[in-house]
This record gives sequence, C-alpha cells and structure tokens, in this order.
Amino acid sequence: MVFNYQTNYDRGYVVEYLDSNTSKRCEEFILLPAENLWHEGVRGFLYLLALLYLFLGVAVASDIFMNSIEVMTSKKRTITRVDPENPDHVVTIEVLVWNETVANLTLMALGSSAPEILLAVIEQVLVLGEDQGDSLGTFTIIGSAAFNLFVITSICIVSVPSPDVKSIKEFGVFLTTTFYSIFAYVWMLLVVQVISPGEIELWEAWVTIAFMPLFVLHSYAQDSGWWCHKCCKGASVSDEAGDKPAIRVFTHHARKGSITGHAVPGQELHMLEAAHRNKTHQLSDQTDTESIDSKHGVSKHGDTKVFARARFRHAVVSAMTGHKPAKRHGSAGKTRMSDIVSAVQGIQDVSKKGLMPSYDQLYGKFTFSSQVYEVLESKGQLEIDILFHRKIPQSKSSGGLQIMVRYNGQTVMMNETAVDQKFKDVSVEYETREGSAKAGSKFKYTSGTLKFAENEYKKTVTIPIIQDNQYTGNADFFILLKNPSSGAGIGDPSVGRVNIVDDDAPGEFQFQDSHVFAKDGKITVKIIREKGYDGKVTLEYSTHDVTAVGGESLKENDYVAVDHSHIEFKHQEKFKTIDVKVNKEAKFEHGQGSKSFIVTIKNPSVGAKVGKTATCVCHINKESLDDRIADVVADMEEEEDITWGAQFYNAFSIGGEKDEEGNNITPKWHEFLLHFLTFFWKVVGACIPPTKYMGAWPAFVLSLLYIGVLTLFIQQLAGLLGCVIGLETSVTGITLIALGTSLPDTFASRTAAKQDEHADAAIGNITGSNSVNVFLGLGLPWVLATMYGIAIDKPYKVKTGNLTVSVIIFCVLAVICIATLILRRKLVGGELGGKNATVKWITSFLLFTLWITYIVLSSLRAYDIITW
Repeated sequence: MVFNYQTNYDRGYVVEYLDSNTSKRCEEFILLPAENLWHEGVRGFLYLLALLYLFLGVAVASDIFMNSIEVMTSKKRTITRVDPENPDHVVTIEVLVWNETVANLTLMALGSSAPEILLAVIEQVLVLGEDQGDSLGTFTIIGSAAFNLFVITSICIVSVPSPDVKSIKEFGVFLTTTFYSIFAYVWMLLVVQVISPGEIELWEAWVTIAFMPLFVLHSYAQDSGWWCHKCCKGASVSDEAGDKPAIRVFTHHARKGSITGHAVPGQELHMLEAAHRNKTHQLSDQTDTESIDSKHGVSKHGDTKVFARARFRHAVVSAMTGHKPAKRHGSAGKTRMSDIVSAVQGIQDVSKKGLMPSYDQLYGKFTFSSQVYEVLESKGQLEIDILFHRKIPQSKSSGGLQIMVRYNGQTVMMNETAVDQKFKDVSVEYETREGSAKAGSKFKYTSGTLKFAENEYKKTVTIPIIQDNQYTGNADFFILLKNPSSGAGIGDPSVGRVNIVDDDAPGEFQFQDSHVFAKDGKITVKIIREKGYDGKVTLEYSTHDVTAVGGESLKENDYVAVDHSHIEFKHQEKFKTIDVKVNKEAKFEHGQGSKSFIVTIKNPSVGAKVGKTATCVCHINKESLDDRIADVVADMEEEEDITWGAQFYNAFSIGGEKDEEGNNITPKWHEFLLHFLTFFWKVVGACIPPTKYMGAWPAFVLSLLYIGVLTLFIQQLAGLLGCVIGLETSVTGITLIALGTSLPDTFASRTAAKQDEHADAAIGNITGSNSVNVFLGLGLPWVLATMYGIAIDKPYKVKTGNLTVSVIIFCVLAVICIATLILRRKLVGGELGGKNATVKWITSFLLFTLWITYIVLSSLRAYDIITW
C-alpha cells in the first residue's frame, strides 16, 4: 500500500509517496524537504556522522561550562585573626567559599551531567501535553549511569599500574552518595510503577526535586563529620582523614622550614655533610615540610585536589580538540635520560645487595671510580677519575706485578707473577649529559677521548662548574663512558651522577617590628634580610583590613590598600621599606580606641623563607590592637586571566607542545584532524565571554545555552537515526547517546586514576552524578509536565514497561558493583589497582560484563523478546 504525505512551505509544497511495506516516514522539525525519500542506509550513515560531530561540540561546550563552574567554586577568602593568647602572633586561614562536597554535588555534577539533564528537559518541553512513550532523555540518564558506574570504574581499576593501590579518601561521603544513587532509581521505580502506575503526579515531581537539597545536605554533613565521624573516617585506608584541603592555616612561629614549603639547608650541611647526606636531603626536606604542613593544617596540594576531576576533564577535552599544553621532550638523536637514570638505579640496586662485579668481570673494562659525585657550586670544577682495570708492571727491581683491582666499591693493589700483554694502548670516550642541571647554566658541556698507555690505569677528567649568586636548588647531571678501543670494554659503573650542591644562601625575611604606627599621613614598615644575602629575591606583600577599611583612594577609606604587590631584594641587599598612605581624617566610632590593619609577606623566591615576624600590625593611632580581627577581602586567583582575544587565538591555534628548550613541536596528523573537526565549535565557544568577567556568570549562562542548543539537535538526530534503522528509543538512549555524552568523563577518570593520589577524582564522583541525574534530570521535566498538565486539565502519563525493567536491572547490577568495590577495599586495600594483576583484570572484566548484561537484557525487553 502506498501513502502520500504533503508538506506545505511558504513557496510551495512537497508530496511524498511512500510504500508502507518498505519505507517508514520519520517526523522531526530538522528534516529537509523530501528527506524521507532518501535511502535509509544513506540517511542512517549521515545521521550517525552528524551525531558524532555534535558530540564533539557538546564536549567543547561542556568544557567551557566546567571552566566557568571551576572559577565560581574556586573563590576563596582569607580570614586573619590575632591569637587571643599571644597578640604578637597572627593566624591566617585561607578558606574556599564553596565546600568541596557541596561544589562537587551541585555545580560540578551539573557541569558533567548537563547534556543528559538538558536532553530530558528539552525533550519534555517539545511534547508538553502529549502522552509520552519511551523517553530518550530518561533512558539516556539511566544508560549514562550504567556506563559511568560499570565501564568507567572498570577502566579505572586497570589504569592503575600494579602493584599500586588507590582508595577513596572520603569513603564516608562515597557511601552516602552511593546510597542516594541507588535510592534515586528505586524512587523512580516506585513513582512510575507502585505509587501511581503509569502517571506522574505533581507532588511526586516536587518530592523528586526536593531530594536534591536533602542529598547535598546529608553529604555535606557526612563530609563535615556530623554523623558517623569516627566510623567512616576510621574506615579510610589512608590515614589522612580529618584535614580539609579547602583550608590552609599559616602560623608564624619559628620552626624548621617555612610557610611556603621551602626549607634551606644550613651552610654547615653543605660544607661538612654534602658527600654523605645530600643524596637524601631533598627527600628529608620534603618530609619535614609535609609534617609541618600537617601539623598546622597546611595542604600543599589543596588547590589542585579540590576540583581535580574538573581539571582532568579539561585536559582531556584539550587533547580531543587538538590543543595540548606545553610538554617537555628530550632532544632527538641523544641517549634517553630515562636510560641513564635506569642505569644509575641499576648500579645502586646492585651496590645495595652487595653484588658489585668481581675482578674477573671488570678486567679489561673502563669504569668510573665512583657512581655518585658531590660538588659545591662555589668550587668551580669537579675532577673525576676514570679507571681501566688491567695488570700493570711494577719497577724492574721488583719481582712481581702489581694489579689495580676494583672490588665492591674499593680499589686495592694485588701482586701477580705474570704480565698479561693483551691490552696495551687503549682509549675510551666520555661525555656529559644533562639531568636537572642544564649545560651552560650549571655546568659546561664536556667531552673527549682518554688514551691509556700500557702502564696507566687511571685518568682524571675536569668538568667546569658554573658559579652564580642565585639560589636555584641542587641539581644533577651525568657523565658516561662510550666507544672503548682495542678490544677493551665498559663495566659498571659506566654512568656517573654528579650532584651540584647549591651553597647560595638567599636568606630569611621578616618585618623588623611587629607593630608600627602612622606618622605624617603614612605608615612605614621595614623588611629585613638575615642569614644570607645571595641572589635576587622577590616577596609578595598585601594589606588586610582589621578595623580600618582600605581602598583604592583615601577619599572614603582609612588607608590605600595593597593586594598581591611585589618587592624585590637585589644581591647583597639587606633591607627594604614599604610605605602605606593613611587618612589623617579617619573617623572613629564612639568608644573606638583605634583603627588597624595588617601587612603580610609571603611567597618568597625559591630557597628563601619567611621568618617569625611575617605579619606587621599597623595602627592609625597609638592605641592597642583589638582582640579580634575581622574577615578580609577574598583572595585573588593566581592563574593568568584569559582575555577574549586569547580565546579566539586558542580556537584558531593547534598543538601547543614545546620541547625542553621552549621550541614549538610540529603537531601530529591526528591533532590536525581533531582541530579541523572541532574548529567550528571552538570558534563558537570563543564568542562566550571569558570567565574573568563578572565572576564567570556570563560564561556559565551562555555555555549552558550553547549545550542546550546542541542537545536539541542531538535529540532530533537520535530520533531520526532510530527511525531509519529501526532502533528503539530506549536502546538508543542507553547505548549511543549515553556513550557519546560520557566519553569525556571516561578519559578524564582514566587520567585521574593514573595521576591522582586517591581514587576520589576518578570514581568518587560517579555515584553523586548519578543521583543528580535523577533528582534534576527527571525532577525538572516531571515538574514542567505535571504543572502544564494541571493547567490544561490532563494528567501526565508515562510508558512504564521498558523503564521498569531497565531500572530493576540497573539497581540489581549496581548493588553487585558497589559490593565488589567494597570487597576490593577490604581485601586488596583499595578500589583501584592492586598488587595482583590477575585479580585486577578479573574485577575489571566483571564490571564490564555487568554493563554488557544491562545492555543486552534491556534491549531484549525493548524488542519484546523477553517479557517480564
């Protein structure tokens, strides 16, 4: 039977004649005239390509959206208070405005789940007032939850190399979000199947949305330790619970190290113990600093860990669009530094085990006299002995032969009765190679050939060391042997590591006085430099309100505020002064004794440190300081602001990788391809205002609109694809659309699993996002549909068959998955990785099998192959 369909346009109409037995008419507003007459195979292929292209656009738009959210949730404020027990000491607390858990479960979850949520909302708006069949948005939410929980977790488990094990640090929060993620789908099942079968009522829709703030409040309470504090914190595999990375406390008491994490070894250590201890002093300094930071509540990685997943996701999207951050690569054609380091480590391991080569093994070979050398930067040069292990004749009057033998790190002389004439004149080449020390900066590149006569067994090589007055920390380079001649060989150690000990002392900086007073309309504070005066050092200083109010001018303020300014000490310069203008006509409230503010110094150049008096209290008149100091202005972000022009430059540019000398590396072919595919989306995204404007709110709103428009076209194309290839809406949602919207998160989680210290950034947010998807992704469409239904006096009906089965299958498999992760935590020590690679892969395969099971069973039910 043939049917004809007429479509009217402004300038005419199109009549389509379709055979009901061979053709199916699809209806979407994006259809071209007479598009239904095209071949189904061609249309399906074009729809699939268009969907993939739109997924790239969603990835770019979501990245912009996530960047705006990261800026909004990374706002900080600094609280500075005077110690009530000791007025001379001031405690500074830097606090994130947003709690980490609240940010992750609200704006961060919205950022990663925006495509799924908007898809459900837009789809509902398009069919308001109609009875709804299988909802693409609803099944995309369920399919995305299944993919995230099963597949992403499976990938993350095997991404951690053995024998490393990584666990979820905030396990209590994870358990809370896990409960809500399963409860959310149980609630969905109760609404559509039990409470009001096949119909969504208004109160059910509003209760669904109401679960969102309850979920966030409960998770925040758990994160803050309101409930189960001892139980949940104690259950953590790591012993780091209790300290929040969102708060960093700096106290100005004398201690080893400094508030910036730079600990400078004393001159005596360099002069007397360099050869013995310098090999481990950096590790010792790091340990000392970490213990200090732990004691005072300082988190060295707080800024990077709080929103680590967002930054991993941003890095993944940058790679997908052909734009990568600068990366350091070794020069081509040279021995890889990793090979040199491996050789040094191998020698050290052999030495530790007491398995140095025997004399027979070293005979006829060139080696260094030692595998590690130490030299003070100020010495100017280093002499290194190169040995050739051979039999050397003594004087003719002597009846024997003397043999130089190197054994277990010791050089000894032995007597022999015969002379081996195998080796006479031999030679070997040597060459220096860069490590952390760079040639021309820390040492002079040296190479050459050493010739040994038949009676020589030792030669000395001199390497110039470059002396400067700037502290840059210790650095190392390598010297290696190669190309022996005349049948000689090279033994161990054939690579020597040279550690240059930086003995420059940049000094310690502090205020001369802890309290100063205004005079002649200004306050002068003096910064003194002690315990070393080498090199140029830069300090950052700021003013903070106490009872006095600072601003850009004195017109309506008590003093001229300074925020994140810098002061520079030159080589051998011992003090500097800072002048702050104050208002002579400052007004005081009745009974107010004084007005005060503080000046702080921090962030000295590498090697320098801040002393005990890092804060100076400034009084506008000569009255005592109040007992408490008010909160101060929000701390500005240190990251460079991106301008509108820079956004367009980044959109047009490709690559971005640089070698170790700062030269651009030619992009690879796949980077050109990705740049070409995403160019249009990046240019459109560059039109969105940068996050520096108005607290990133314009970027937030417009990027959300950007995602919404793309999601609308995805909804249309997904319907057309399913129509032409006979794919059910539910199957399309749980497979193609769910995968397309989840791929950026997949790569981001894998990167987080490999690079982050804990598993939180990799899998800790999955359950939270799944909960948010239901509470918002279904709650919002349900509220719109039910309220519109009340307005037109029509109940909101939903199809329950496929939905019910899909939710039941997901909930059962989700419980198995969570139980598996908890069991891994108990038996393996963490959710990700593991010492036993076989167990790790079996677990990963099990979770992937759960996803396949979910897809197969849900698809069989969608096509009525199985009926439950």
